[in-house]
Amino acid sequence: MPSKSKIEMTEGNDGMQLQRCSDRPPTQDAVPLSHLRKMAPANIEFSNLTYTIPYSGKGPKAILKGISGQFRSGELSAILGPSGAGKSTLLNILAGYRSTDVTGHVSVNGRTECIDRLRKLSCYIMQEDLLQPRLTVFEAMQFTMDLKLGNVSGETKLAAIEEILEVLRLKRARNTVTENLSGGERKRLSIALELTNNPPVIFLDEPTTGLDEISALQCVDMLKQVAQLGRTVICSLHTPSATMFSRFDHIYVIAEGQCVYRSTVDDLVPFLQQVGIECPKHYNPADFMIEVSAGEYGTEWIGRLMSFVDTELPIVPISPWSKEKEQFAKETISVPWLDQFVILSKRMLLQLYRNRSYVYMKLSIHVFLGLVIGALFQNVGNDGTKSLFNFGFCFASLMIFLYVPMLPTLMQFPAEVQLVKREYFNMWYNLSPYYCAFTVVSIPTRIMESTIYLSIAYLITGQPLELFRCSLFFSICIMCMFIAESMALAVASTLSTINGLFVGTVMTVPLMLFAVQGLGETKPLPIYRSLTMYVSYIRYGLEGLVTSLYGYNRGKLYCPPSEYFCYFAVPQQLLLIMRMEHVQMWINIFALLVVLLAMKILTFYLLRQRLTPNKTFQALRLAGRLIKGHLNINT
Repeated sequence: MPSKSKIEMTEGNDGMQLQRCSDRPPTQDAVPLSHLRKMAPANIEFSNLTYTIPYSGKGPKAILKGISGQFRSGELSAILGPSGAGKSTLLNILAGYRSTDVTGHVSVNGRTECIDRLRKLSCYIMQEDLLQPRLTVFEAMQFTMDLKLGNVSGETKLAAIEEILEVLRLKRARNTVTENLSGGERKRLSIALELTNNPPVIFLDEPTTGLDEISALQCVDMLKQVAQLGRTVICSLHTPSATMFSRFDHIYVIAEGQCVYRSTVDDLVPFLQQVGIECPKHYNPADFMIEVSAGEYGTEWIGRLMSFVDTELPIVPISPWSKEKEQFAKETISVPWLDQFVILSKRMLLQLYRNRSYVYMKLSIHVFLGLVIGALFQNVGNDGTKSLFNFGFCFASLMIFLYVPMLPTLMQFPAEVQLVKREYFNMWYNLSPYYCAFTVVSIPTRIMESTIYLSIAYLITGQPLELFRCSLFFSICIMCMFIAESMALAVASTLSTINGLFVGTVMTVPLMLFAVQGLGETKPLPIYRSLTMYVSYIRYGLEGLVTSLYGYNRGKLYCPPSEYFCYFAVPQQLLLIMRMEHVQMWINIFALLVVLLAMKILTFYLLRQRLTPNKTFQALRLAGRLIKGHLNINT
């Protein structure tokens, strides 16, 4: 029988504290991370886990088939197996990243009711290293400390940062911006950010993928050191080298959705000999085990391994700990909403300041557009013979404030959603303070960009220099700009960059067509056309802009002496032609505010569903997977 590791535990003032595994002394450079609160050990046990997915034309497909196992505190554990065996699926289920279509039981220290609290305290580091851009390593750690540790003193936070950077060998890169980090440094920083609140369990999805052999070994050594400090570290691996494989304390191998091995590294070769398989000398046991699990030496060996696991490697149930529920409840930290909002706002403002070149580029674009539109419609604002051209200027301005804020958002925000998804899942902050901070921080730059364009175009086109009319014109354009940006955020929070660009731009076509219905027509419009016309927010903006320039009893316009007949010398004539003579400005402004508020709420709702979908959105995603699978089968 494989040897079982014994865990020594002591009772202190802070509750139960894990010291170390008795048969695995810590490395010499291990740092106790004394600044952190001592966490309760988390021994995870799962039994009869089954996960099925719908498979078009062939019924449900089982990814996991009633597997059982344990991952103990103080151990560095690896989940191995060939591609498609279910490694990442098991990791996602244990981390709480996937909970639908799953049956079975998961417990912590023998108590199933503690699993929800554990998932709030644990962290999940995905394969892709998603880091906030334009922040140094130290700044990223500082913001994370503020978000996770709340009212802990500044001296304690600084000591915590220095200690973690020392453990993860990041002190030399403390002033390096995240975009300039190497692959190994990015991986270590991803882990460092999650160590700030001393999580009892750390899940990692293939942490060595994309790293060279030296960086991968350094990453595994660091994870082993973290595990020896009392944490449960679980990671999925694809093809570890023999040197890397020897670093792990516990191995869990999956083949065809079932467990074929669950014990220590040293017991793997003897276990294979018991089954009847001899691992060749000078051969990496991990590679050999994966080859056997993939059926390279015959599929009959997979069945024998599955049967031998239950008889030769039985699971010893973890006895429940009566203080677990109370201990986990005490360890939950709640940072106030306002503090989260302030911290996130500071982080976004710093990132915006570091991204000045992008801000300057956008300002330059608005200057360029202001000059171009102004040159095209030069001096049409006070010329009675060019009133229709001035109407075109109003419509062109609305198009500027439709596409210019929409396209960059559709391209950038999907990447932001992935960052938010990682941080939100690991309980860095709530969604509402993030969304409010994101909205508030962007307001000044958006208003400044819009004002630059409007000031240039408004003056060059010769519009009336009256404070009342100018204020109305600017306000309506800025509201339309925020609506377009909110529409793009709603689309980008749900779809990928490519799909979002397609859907977002297609949506603008009916908005423009609906807005210009009935212009110049003498007969009343049918009811259905009137309804569709006012579905578009552009219609409200267009009526508001034209009315601000030609309404409110504006005096006669200038007409050149060479013109014998100047039909639009009286501004009200343009309003009559465009069927806008009865427009109430307050109704248009109120409608634009309602649309803006509705789009902000819709964006927040869609973003929440992207992070934590309800049953309706889960059903929609399921239908999408079925359609996609059906199309793949047909092709």
